[in-house]
Amino acid sequence: MPENLDKVIERCRAEGLRRTKALEELVMTLLENSRPMTLAELAESPRLTNQCDKATVFRLLQRLADKGIVRRLGLHERAAYFALLLPGQHRDYLICTDCGSIEPVNAPCPVHELEKEIQFTTGYKNLYHELEFFGTCPACSA
Repeated sequence: MPENLDKVIERCRAEGLRRTKALEELVMTLLENSRPMTLAELAESPRLTNQCDKATVFRLLQRLADKGIVRRLGLHERAAYFALLLPGQHRDYLICTDCGSIEPVNAPCPVHELEKEIQFTTGYKNLYHELEFFGTCPACSA
């Protein structure tokens, strides 16, 4: 885990972000959780609750999202979820249109081969994609 922390912090610094205790704790919280988290969940997490206020967490998340270090997920009218983007790791998500819950898709991504083909035929560099599926979760369907 500390190795991933150092890599993410280095990415942050390369993007012009200062290394602060709040930034470190936010990144560690995202690294420790395998699922995307809301602003409220992050602000109330044990690592951040005494470190900074909700507004600071929000500003950090916005900066990280603007720099492509964090991915913002969710439906526009619902609370946003945030997930750390790690080089070489890719996640697709299922999003419930009723309750807004988000969970990772536990299946191989069907778009990787298409992404490689597009990169080859167009000459684009650093190509990536984000895939989200929307529907009604089992709990809301019941």
